[in-house]
Amino acid sequence: MAKPTILTVAVTGNITTPAQHAGLPVTPEQIAAACLQSEQEGAAIAHIHVRDPATGRPSMELSHYRDVVERLRAAKSQLIINLTTGPGGRFIPSDDDPKLAAPGTSLTTPEHRVEHIVALRPDICSLDLNTMYSGTSVVINTPRNVSRMAEMINAAGVKPELEVFDTGDIHLARDLIAKGTIKSPALFQIVLGVKYGASATPETLLYQRSLLPENCEWAAFGIGRSAFPMVAQAHLLGGHVRIGMEDTIYIDKGELTPDNAALVRKAVGIVRSLGGTIATAAEARNILGLGKASAARRTA
Repeated sequence: MAKPTILTVAVTGNITTPAQHAGLPVTPEQIAAACLQSEQEGAAIAHIHVRDPATGRPSMELSHYRDVVERLRAAKSQLIINLTTGPGGRFIPSDDDPKLAAPGTSLTTPEHRVEHIVALRPDICSLDLNTMYSGTSVVINTPRNVSRMAEMINAAGVKPELEVFDTGDIHLARDLIAKGTIKSPALFQIVLGVKYGASATPETLLYQRSLLPENCEWAAFGIGRSAFPMVAQAHLLGGHVRIGMEDTIYIDKGELTPDNAALVRKAVGIVRSLGGTIATAAEARNILGLGKASAARRTA
């Protein structure tokens, strides 16, 4: 019998704006509510960014992360909490002197990027391995900085979810696994459809899957119009899946989704229509090898 498919909901992200969708979760209360509503529809993992409640802009503020996590734990949610460590990796070169940072640069130290992980000890956290041009900035994740972040994540007893945006990222991950910097079995999240990253096609996903370590768990997701097709492709190739307003704000062509829960409901329907089953949070914990200490944090 095939193992159940784990569904992650990514409720807000750092790219989608309230101007694009008025219902985008912004405040800690809204973000936590979106996670809980998605849990009711079948999500086992909540991937969480936070925002400045006053402006709606992406934030790295520890107090916002703490507010969201405490709300989820107080609600006795069974969700696996997955906090991002992506913010803090962007560099915008100045036009006149490219070695100097232009306004909008967020590049900071590894220690700052994982401050909230050390303080709050979620079940898992994302760890980006990409260095690439993205939007209007260069995302920089050097092997040294990734290694330092991984060391602090491991020391906090948190499992990293390795976000890979192209094949070179997987090769970097394999090197870090071989060195013992990242523990095995690893958890990979394959990101598809980001401009100048891996394209959202079945061929690309199949090739990336072929590069993964044999004993890992993996998931994949697509951005924008590729979001739901990649739910199907990832499931068919034996992976787990992700959906949410970080990845798409459309439930159908030209139709804005009412909320994150509706996206989860549709993704669950896709997996089930293909003969799959959706993992409960408890099943997901078992599949990912999350121990008793991780489960105990839900009521900490």
